Amino acid sequence: MLRLIKESVLNMITSRIFVLILIFSTMSGVLVYRLFDLQIVHGSEYLDNFKLTIRKQRTIPGTRGNIYDRNGNLLAYNELAYSVMIEDVYESGRGKNKSLNDTISVLIDMIQVNGDRIENDFDIVLDENNNYVFTVEGAQLLRFLADVYGHAYTDKLTYAEKTSSAQDVINYLAGTKKFAVGEYLDPEDTTSDFIVGSGYTKEKLLQIVTIRYAMSLNSYQKYIATTVAKDVSDETVAMVMENSQELTGVSVTEDTVRKYVDSVYFSHLIGYIGKISNEEYDELSVEDENYSLTDIVGKAGIEQYMETTLQGTKGTEVVYVDNVGKVIETSDRKEPAAGDDVYLTIDMELQKAVYNLLEQKIAGILVSNIQNVKEYTPETNASAANIKIPIYDVYFALFNNNIIDTGHFEEEGAKETEQAVLEAFRAKQQNVVSGLREELESTATPYDRLPLEYQVYQLAVVSMLEDQDVIKTAEIDREDETYLAWKVDENISLQAYLNYLISKGWIDITKLELKSQYSDSEEIYTELIRYIEEHIVYDSYFNKRLYKYMLLADQITGRQVCLLLFEQNVIDGTDEERAAVASGAVSSYSFMVNKIKNLDISPAMLALDPCSGSCVVTDTGTGELLACVTYPGYDNNRLTNSIDSEYYNQIYNDLSQPMWNYATQQLSAPGSTFKMVSAATALEENVVSLGEDIICHGTWDTIKPEAKCWIAPGAHGALSISEAIEHSCNYYFYEAGYRLSRLDGVYDSDTGISKLAYYADQFGLSDKSGIEISESAPKVSDFDAIRSAIGQGNNNYSTVGLARYVTTVANSGNCYNLSLLDKTTDSEGNLLKDYTPTLRNTVALEQTTWDAIHRGMRKVVMGKEYYEGLAVNVAGKTGTAQENKKRPNHALFVCYAPYENPEIAIATRIAYGYSSDNAAQMTRDVIMYYFELEEEDQLITGTAEDENAVHVTGD
Repeated sequence: MLRLIKESVLNMITSRIFVLILIFSTMSGVLVYRLFDLQIVHGSEYLDNFKLTIRKQRTIPGTRGNIYDRNGNLLAYNELAYSVMIEDVYESGRGKNKSLNDTISVLIDMIQVNGDRIENDFDIVLDENNNYVFTVEGAQLLRFLADVYGHAYTDKLTYAEKTSSAQDVINYLAGTKKFAVGEYLDPEDTTSDFIVGSGYTKEKLLQIVTIRYAMSLNSYQKYIATTVAKDVSDETVAMVMENSQELTGVSVTEDTVRKYVDSVYFSHLIGYIGKISNEEYDELSVEDENYSLTDIVGKAGIEQYMETTLQGTKGTEVVYVDNVGKVIETSDRKEPAAGDDVYLTIDMELQKAVYNLLEQKIAGILVSNIQNVKEYTPETNASAANIKIPIYDVYFALFNNNIIDTGHFEEEGAKETEQAVLEAFRAKQQNVVSGLREELESTATPYDRLPLEYQVYQLAVVSMLEDQDVIKTAEIDREDETYLAWKVDENISLQAYLNYLISKGWIDITKLELKSQYSDSEEIYTELIRYIEEHIVYDSYFNKRLYKYMLLADQITGRQVCLLLFEQNVIDGTDEERAAVASGAVSSYSFMVNKIKNLDISPAMLALDPCSGSCVVTDTGTGELLACVTYPGYDNNRLTNSIDSEYYNQIYNDLSQPMWNYATQQLSAPGSTFKMVSAATALEENVVSLGEDIICHGTWDTIKPEAKCWIAPGAHGALSISEAIEHSCNYYFYEAGYRLSRLDGVYDSDTGISKLAYYADQFGLSDKSGIEISESAPKVSDFDAIRSAIGQGNNNYSTVGLARYVTTVANSGNCYNLSLLDKTTDSEGNLLKDYTPTLRNTVALEQTTWDAIHRGMRKVVMGKEYYEGLAVNVAGKTGTAQENKKRPNHALFVCYAPYENPEIAIATRIAYGYSSDNAAQMTRDVIMYYFELEEEDQLITGTAEDENAVHVTGD
């Protein structure tokens, strides 16, 4: 375009002219006329100095509002920073892609050499196997693919486009039809084969494609800058400015970045911001037409829920840029306005304290269950409460959850232990792959006759083939006898299974390097074996299993694992500590347990049971949330503005699932915490009376199947309803569930279920709690009234749902829609809106019913030694919920305090926390902190709280 303009003015001898240029906008499909002001140097001999000055109006984003806690403590704010931008000012032609890609490549190196990172709002990242993977799925993935392939609607995607892998997308965007990121086989001949990514690492290729794709989204409006990096260092600014003449289209601009205070504690509540998606634009632009596809908006949490409140008002200015995108002049500036500020009901210090107390307790449970053995073998009919954690599971967890970076073993700076472990690993890997090849080529041992170790390896092979779409899982007949023989009966070999898949056409031969598409089955199988050998050595799951069995075979020792933690700076340790471990003066078992005790190795890092938990604290009088804690958290500073793809990939693959909000999204059975609902139902429906005792015999067998109380083969004897709550007597509530289900003298479960469901709804358990962030919908049990009455059946509730429930119990009937929002103000502090939780309903029970429930809950806590002497009286209820017989039970506790005049209510759940007493103990510490019954440094010690960890107890 510039070349044509130059030619049109070649013979003009004038200092300034105006040229009307006709532009076809590919995005809108309409012709647009623009008047460009061209600055011409006299005489054609100076044409090389030709400058094109373009006048354009640029929007200036408004500053986003701040977020505070209830006491005015800052939680989210904006900070002035520098951003590196690039504009597409390159002339069209054969050399454009190469010039632009070269500039971007150099720019990336400049940014990264100073420790800054490249913006990444692209929905593809590199996983731990160095493979491209999508970060979205479902409808979001289809929307992304539609954008990539240029479709306005997802239903326009072809089958090939819709089923594209992440690698397919990269190949398409980096190919010659798009951005041509790579090299021609013959650099001098553009008709020769083009090799995508040639000359670049996979990471660099992804970075260039990410930037080019972002630029392409602005292609309909030339001279609109794309952000390459935000919040860059002064060193990067200086380097870019010094090389500005070579970096065509690149500039450094002042910008703001979003910052979060103490992010790990609040990340799930506040969320983060990022580039607007098409769906978000469609929704937000209806409310405010000023939104554009280049805006930064809330992506999660309060940032998302209060987006239109926090978002500032845009300003504008007129800028004049030359043909390489440099701003020459600005004028007609209209200042942007700041967004409004949001105050939360959360108490910042309480939130942090609860998080730390929760982590300490979970670490304590771990420590109390770790044993110095290689493997745990449960006794026959052993309780889940007796499950132990072998120290070798701890060693392996450090590999399995990527705490030890095995990729670093192969890097130039690898240290002594890293090199030794790598050498042993390579030998093991070669040996196992050789064994797999022997099985596939000749031995063909039926799966059920293989050693457990090789069963694991063969499953890893099949899983890899399925993940890489070599096995056409969608086409397999799930009722096929041979398929069932492999998947269910496990009585055929992997060799037989794979050959059968080939015979049925359930292997995608296009993934294999066959000489001909008409290859026979034997040739296909031979190539499939080669494919497995080539790819399995890069499979993360397979390689991690190798480390597991190397540990069990002492091919890697516990001492080496400890030394790896030092070498990779996973822990801060002294030279004396390291020497003691290296010499054997301190055993690896003692060293590791001590590091867990001191939280140098956290429960989240290990991702063993337990590694997560949640605790919600409410104001019983208002329904405001004072703390809403989920453990573990994550650093939303590394996801906001733009995603740190390396960090995102790390937490996405973290087995402790730090992005999951355990307080609002995890559902589990409530266990015996549900018994207050059952008590209210039984009393209000007059199937039991306050003066009546029911005798617990241990086993309830009025109808079959029989049901056992937790105390069986013992028995509680005669109990009132308050005593039944106190002792958590299952027998009593089985009987209550049975009586609620009698219709015309005959047991009818649906009758009992409907009554229990009615009162569960009254206590707010039938729908979401009202909290303004993402929350899973609860499930009120709809079968087996007898077991539903003790919190089993298929009851499933979130911790925040249980918090609303116990808040309603605490205040004797006011069921609130819980809220995180306190108020909003303008940037000057003037009140705009005061938020007050709304009253969902009032639970109308007889006062005697309330008294019986409260009395029973008080007796529960009075029976706990660890609550003795507490200066504030507490009423509560424990609950233990079994989800998997091979894993410990969930630990739950709900309570309120003070008993006489409730001020706060608390719901705590430690997933796979063994015993409800562990949740109750942790909650006791929260109460002590809240009511200032103990010095903070005596409660929050930064060490595992394990002296009272409980394994076996009543419910």
